[in-house]
Amino acid sequence: MSHSESHVMNNLEVHAQNEQSHGSVKDYLIGFVLSVVLTAIPFWAVMSGSFSKTTTAWCIVSMAIVQIWVHLKYFLHLNFKTEDGKASSLSFIFSALIIVMVVGLSVWIIYESNAMMMY
Repeated sequence: MSHSESHVMNNLEVHAQNEQSHGSVKDYLIGFVLSVVLTAIPFWAVMSGSFSKTTTAWCIVSMAIVQIWVHLKYFLHLNFKTEDGKASSLSFIFSALIIVMVVGLSVWIIYESNAMMMY
């Protein structure tokens, strides 16, 4: 086997391994349908007005949390089953924690600075 043939074979093997890590059409369709349903439920709850404000707010927050999980699982393919999946999931969680801390602490500092300037 020549050098160019072995190079092509290696590229095909790498490409086949990369495709296994991506989701199938079925996974994307399940994620899409779940996303649409999880968007439609809070939309209906707000538009119908048949629930109290507290119930509607809890519905929106709970559906948002479930939708975050759906996006992470079906579109970003984060899982804890493989070593690579564990590493990418943990790095995502760490990044999200840092972002939440930076944004949360910034809002807190701005709010406290505003409160101190008013009195």
